[in-house]
Amino acid sequence: MFETVVVGADASPTAAEAVKKAIELARLDGATLHIVSAYKPQRYSAAGSPEFTKALDSGDLAESLLAALASNARAVGVKAEVHPESGDPARAICDVAERVKADVVVVGNKGMLGVRRVLGSVPNTVAHEAPCSVLIVSTS
Repeated sequence: MFETVVVGADASPTAAEAVKKAIELARLDGATLHIVSAYKPQRYSAAGSPEFTKALDSGDLAESLLAALASNARAVGVKAEVHPESGDPARAICDVAERVKADVVVVGNKGMLGVRRVLGSVPNTVAHEAPCSVLIVSTS
């Protein structure tokens, strides 16, 4: 049914549930799982030293998270590829889904309740902008 599954992940318990469901789905269908984690590069400078400004590589944190999640998928026989992406999480998920020609995107329902539901959230944005079907996993 599905050959290519994309899942968005961060370090939250909600994302962990979404990844577990995505792994199950990919395993059942023999699909390739693409795990996406978005990050925003941070800049810092030493006090009083504007010439010493450096980017804090939060991409390293994303890559560490992705390596662990991909390892979990591979442990149960799922082919997993990782995508650390700089920028907005919803945009990153949709961009990867488009690039890999995903059949389905899996996201957790974090931010789907209360004021965030009205103002926008990652699952809400992905549901409206993904180039394929979207599975929003209930994580509560």
